[in-house]
Amino acid sequence: MSSDKTMIFSMECDEEKELKQTLTLIHDALVQKGYDPINQIVGYILTEDPTYITTHQNARNLIRHIDRDELLQVLVRSYLKK
Repeated sequence: MSSDKTMIFSMECDEEKELKQTLTLIHDALVQKGYDPINQIVGYILTEDPTYITTHQNARNLIRHIDRDELLQVLVRSYLKK
C-alpha cells in the first residue's frame, strides 16, 4: 500500500538542535568560570572577538565553529515564535 503524501525532510531542524547543544555547552562553561554568559555571548556576536568566550571546556574553540549569521537567524526565529 503506497501513500500519496510527500514527506518533507529538513536539515534545518537538526542544524538548530546542534547549534543549541553547542551554545548550551558554551553557556555552561561560562557559568562554571563565573561569567555572565548572556553578556559574554552577546559581546562575541557583536564583535566576533573570541576572547569574550572562555577556553574552559573548549568553549572558545566551539564558538569559532558557529556561523554568526546562522546563530542570529536561529535566535531571531526562536524569539519570534508564538
